[in-house]
Amino acid sequence: MTRVIGLISGTSVDGIDAALVEISGTELDLKIELLAGETYPYPPALREKILAVCANSAISMAELAELDDTIAQAFAQAAQNIQNNQPKAELIGSHGQTVYHRPPNLPGSSSTLGYSLQLGRGEVIAQLTGINTISNFRVADIACGGQGAPLVSRVDAFVLSHPTEYRCIQNIGGIGNVTYLPPRNQENWLQSICGWDTGPGNSLLDLAIQYLTAGSKTYDNNGEWAASGTPCIPLVERWLQQPFFQEPPPKSTGRELFGVDYLKQCLTDIKEYELTSGDLLATLTELTVASIVESYRNFLPKMPDKVLICGGGSRNLYLKKRLEIKLNLNSETKIPVLTTDEVGLSADYKEAIAFAVLAYWRNQQIPGNLTQVTGAQKEVNLGNIHLVTNGLRVSIESCKSRSEQS
Repeated sequence: MTRVIGLISGTSVDGIDAALVEISGTELDLKIELLAGETYPYPPALREKILAVCANSAISMAELAELDDTIAQAFAQAAQNIQNNQPKAELIGSHGQTVYHRPPNLPGSSSTLGYSLQLGRGEVIAQLTGINTISNFRVADIACGGQGAPLVSRVDAFVLSHPTEYRCIQNIGGIGNVTYLPPRNQENWLQSICGWDTGPGNSLLDLAIQYLTAGSKTYDNNGEWAASGTPCIPLVERWLQQPFFQEPPPKSTGRELFGVDYLKQCLTDIKEYELTSGDLLATLTELTVASIVESYRNFLPKMPDKVLICGGGSRNLYLKKRLEIKLNLNSETKIPVLTTDEVGLSADYKEAIAFAVLAYWRNQQIPGNLTQVTGAQKEVNLGNIHLVTNGLRVSIESCKSRSEQS
């Protein structure tokens, strides 16, 4: 058994999800036990800085360096906190905080390679916690021509696949992504797995809530406000014409596309329909739902027997209900929508658990990507290893003090 901490802050920028897990086995015999899971919210000022950078606000290199340090300190503190009253971890896998993601061959870019930047330096986390840390999981896949996303599909394959069922594992964070898992009883089942980013998850919904409440709220609890409205289907159909939705996988996206500017266009579009606030939220929810379902119908070899959702969107009861309704329109057999909790894997901490597994695999020299999902030219070990110097741990508070003095 190896005790590993997985850390991630997703595109919703709500805070740091931390999971302390015990892992054994390698792939088909992989076993995971969640010992502790917690979300540590960002301080409001730090969250605002991160969101501003994600929205393409200008920032100096000095300010970027300071933000990188501050995020690393917050991640290190989360790693320390998750171990309270628990056995000490032997390894940390830190995804960090994505502030920029550019898929490969993006129109308008002079580079054919992708680029993805995650802040929160792993080497700092290692020294602050005294625990060897693996970070920068996306860069090796991108260097091989891949999207660098989704990276959790290989973990999904060995943790959530079923002997006889076709399953879709649908993460609904700020951005949505899917892993399609054929039954393990099929020949070459691992090579038959596919996955991609489906489009907006909670990103537009959360931005709309902040806009409608002048920043006093950051999300729609259980989708209750959206449930009070009626989706405007003509608008959803118009928004689905966005080129990203038509692109075949492999593909990935982020707030660079489905962020503030996209919401501004949505707010302009709704004026001709005189929608209420509830109608707006219902319509944005329907866009998330429709983008998921349409991508299944357009790009899957076969519709799934079951959809398992995870991430923050799994707690949005209205979104979950709309997804099940739309999936089963004109369907010959009912496709249930469940959460990964219902098959034994925490829906709240599934992504953090996945990066703990990716770190565990990196330590054992086991490739972490699936080339047919990311588009990389080959399977590679994911993540940079940061070893603790002389087994010493640096005080987080003293590090903060030096940062404040500089």
